[in-house]
Amino acid sequence: MSFSLPPINDNPDGGWGPSSSNFPGQFKFKDIPYAPYSKSDKLGRFADWNETTSDTRQNAVGMVSTQNTRTGPGGRRREGAQAFGSGTASAFAYFHVEDESSFSLVDNKNAPPRRGGTFIRGRGTARGGVGNYNARGGAQRGGRGGFGGRGGNAQRGRRGWRDWDKGGRARESSVVISPQWSMLEEIEFHRLAKLRLEVDEPENIDSYGRLFAYDKTFDRITTKTEKPLQQLDRIKYNTTTSDDPVIQQLVNKNTATIYTTDVILSVLMCAPRSVYPWDIVIVREGNSLYFDKRDGGPFDTVTVNENAADPPQDPSPPNPNNPNEKVPDTPSINSATSLSLEATYVNQNFAFQSVVETSPPPAVDFSNPNPFYGPDETEPLASCGYRYRVFDLSVQEDENFKICVRTEVDAYLPGSGNPREGQGLVTIRALNEFDPRAAGAGGAPDWRTKLDSQRGAVVATEMKNNSCKLAKWAVQSILAGADLMKIGYVSRSNPRDAARHVILSTASMRPTDFAAQLNVSLNNGWGIVRTVADLCMKMPEGKYVLVKDPNKPLIRLYAIPASTFSGEDEDGEGFEDDEA
Repeated sequence: MSFSLPPINDNPDGGWGPSSSNFPGQFKFKDIPYAPYSKSDKLGRFADWNETTSDTRQNAVGMVSTQNTRTGPGGRRREGAQAFGSGTASAFAYFHVEDESSFSLVDNKNAPPRRGGTFIRGRGTARGGVGNYNARGGAQRGGRGGFGGRGGNAQRGRRGWRDWDKGGRARESSVVISPQWSMLEEIEFHRLAKLRLEVDEPENIDSYGRLFAYDKTFDRITTKTEKPLQQLDRIKYNTTTSDDPVIQQLVNKNTATIYTTDVILSVLMCAPRSVYPWDIVIVREGNSLYFDKRDGGPFDTVTVNENAADPPQDPSPPNPNNPNEKVPDTPSINSATSLSLEATYVNQNFAFQSVVETSPPPAVDFSNPNPFYGPDETEPLASCGYRYRVFDLSVQEDENFKICVRTEVDAYLPGSGNPREGQGLVTIRALNEFDPRAAGAGGAPDWRTKLDSQRGAVVATEMKNNSCKLAKWAVQSILAGADLMKIGYVSRSNPRDAARHVILSTASMRPTDFAAQLNVSLNNGWGIVRTVADLCMKMPEGKYVLVKDPNKPLIRLYAIPASTFSGEDEDGEGFEDDEA
């Protein structure tokens, strides 16, 4: 057999490789330079934030790093050896016009050490996990336990092996979004936080109801002289805006452009703090807007630890594909829904109990009787006064854009002036402790041991875990023109019994000072209200609903049919008087 040599293409130019003249128009790699490469280079890395390598300058101009290049056990290269092609400038690298090697990384501190996904014990603080909280003493300041004792608690300060799954459960919306609804606007919370509108002092239109005096003996309660929380049968109305007969009269007089209540308005003004879902029904009739609530919706209950890093959770719904799954007959007393109902019960009864219903001091009647108490009612009314106030939200001098708000006060302080003239008015609220060791407690300290000696730790933890709820209370008190807020600390008699409670202490503060401590901006709240009102005034007459997304920090405005949420359409979920 003969052996034939392959054709040899000589390059007459004296260079390497075949000449282009030998393959005219057919050499597909023409004008592409040869670039050696290293097979061990990782092509998946597109950014390297490590500024401590010695060849940063090479990386900036497209050269491959020469560190860690000697091959060791397992196919890895040891330090010091250079792989083939690693020291050659890449012809395909991107070159910036300016020298990027002069840039440096600002945040170059080392990551905190972690051991197996758990907190590392040390001086009672938690490091390297979700939420920097002191293990036993409440919120943490500057990396140290500012409010607490020593040592971690395995149930409160340490992450378990399944803690990665906590909080990941998607919440359901407060209202079912129908396919017939059309979304008109979507606003993120960071945009709402930038709004500002200065509003002058309001105008008092009229007042209704009867107020009892606040019992000052509640200010002297301590953990050693605790008082049982009583269950009292009193009537207190939380009627929505459209069903308020006083507001209907004010609409006929063309008093304002927007009509609402302080409960609804405070939710909108504090919207950027909210985590749980809510919805506000907005009705436009002519040039008037009504902000309403749904009966039985989120406005009729009080949240618990809404802003905690690990808020209380409701049990997962049963799996329809697993018929053998056991569902508990009664929900846990520490679930989100059970705690919300318990907190509502505690708030109402603490407000009923902390007033003096027998003279002296005498009860104070406002200019008009309670507008919701019918002649057929036999149960006694709770101490409550309604003040209808008008705030001017006009931006321009020739503009007439006002909002009429029905505000509530719970009592008056004897010896602080005439309550009929808005002096010495008090709003009463209550914080409740359920079980500091239970899931969702938010690292709260034990009130019975810390409330008298370390009140600051308790207050700081509540401000962190209930930021939205406390902000709404402060806004409601300011809208009502109250001089004082009374907040009771109510705990369970036994952590496993949600029916019996004791009053451990009562705090007193001015609403404006309390709002400043919470970093609540009324100007920001008024800006949110005016922005939402302007959006609705641009729409035609009809019914709309403003919905807080259950899992994202944003709100959406929907246009809905006029029959939505009516009594006939929703099996009684209409705008009827709500008695508490």
